[in-house]
Amino acid sequence: MSQKAEKPTLSGTRLKTRKRDEKEKYDPHSFRDAIIQGLNETGGDLEKVTKFLDVAGSRLNYRRYAEVLFDVLFAGGILAPGGFIVEEGDTTKPSRTDVCVFKCDEATHDKIKGFYEVFYKLIRRYKYLEKAFEEEVRKVLVFQKGFTDDERKKLGIITGQLLACGLCSARVLTALFEEHLVKEGISLDSAAEIFEEWLSLKDVREVFSALKKMQVDTRLQELLPLNKRNKETYCTYFREKGLGAIADMQMSSQASKAKKEAQELLSEMITNESPVADMLEFCQDLIQKQGMSETEVTITIWNTVMMAVEWNKKEDLVAEQAMKHLRVYTPLLADSAKSAKAELSLMLRVQEFCYENMNFLKSFQKIIIMLYKTDVLSEDTIVRWYKQAHSPKGKSVFLDQMKSFVEWLEKAEEESDEEEEA
Repeated sequence: MSQKAEKPTLSGTRLKTRKRDEKEKYDPHSFRDAIIQGLNETGGDLEKVTKFLDVAGSRLNYRRYAEVLFDVLFAGGILAPGGFIVEEGDTTKPSRTDVCVFKCDEATHDKIKGFYEVFYKLIRRYKYLEKAFEEEVRKVLVFQKGFTDDERKKLGIITGQLLACGLCSARVLTALFEEHLVKEGISLDSAAEIFEEWLSLKDVREVFSALKKMQVDTRLQELLPLNKRNKETYCTYFREKGLGAIADMQMSSQASKAKKEAQELLSEMITNESPVADMLEFCQDLIQKQGMSETEVTITIWNTVMMAVEWNKKEDLVAEQAMKHLRVYTPLLADSAKSAKAELSLMLRVQEFCYENMNFLKSFQKIIIMLYKTDVLSEDTIVRWYKQAHSPKGKSVFLDQMKSFVEWLEKAEEESDEEEEA
């Protein structure tokens, strides 16, 4: 007797969700409570704080709650927009702690440095916190209006330490350009605190380099309220704070920016073949109204004129090309290089240019003689350059080129002196 084969049936299989795939409920208050409890148990001993944070990272989700973690370490609790501490959560547990930067005993370098060490060791242990930490520093700087003067001072000191030691970049300082902070004068005072600490740890050149890298160096005057935003007020404020280096740095940065803009405008005038008279007026304006020195304007003219042409690659042809091009603009150079310093600076720049552009090596003498004949360079400047003020770049080649001409100048001067005596 045949039996019917049983039809196959589908039997469902229950798949278990992996623990890591389960969506964890976001609960910042519970995380805060756990951190505060651990910090309070240290009794304020920062070595114990470091050990607690090191161990707690293996059981608490620092990656997800990084902002809460740093809020507590800076301000003692979760910060709400405006700089106020959030009191929500389990009312049986404290919502804030005194083991934080803002509750440090004194607003001094040594006291605050202890908390810098806490941050440094924490981030060194958990490298993934670096980006969140920089965002936190910027955020806390934005929230300053809700802090006390003492808290702002402590924040300024630790920010200066963080910048000096590279735990965050100068990008965090863009927070100080927020309009509500600028208007209240908080930005300027905060910047002074930060710079004072930063300069006590690093050379001004390193500070300037860090600001320049993040393009903050040219914006520092924006720290002043709009109705007071000028160079004089800015410099006076920082000099009175004993931070003359910051005032000088801004002046230097503005001069550099003005020089770059001038070079771009002059380049545009040359490209468009503007009348030389118009260019003369423009260059005179740079000296008289923009505050650039004769030397700066002279070098700017040279650089711009020489960059405006695609030079021939052959040595025998580039000299003729250079003479023809330069002769058009010698009135500009003659008008700006009126001092011995400006003349010598120009001659040194010509030397460097010919050295850096090898196809101009044999053109140096011809360029200098042309500048002499068009009253750009004086014989005293040329002789001084030859005897003592030349650059080491290509020295032997260029001195050899100029030897006969300098001898001729000296001989002509001796003959002139003899005629006067006679």
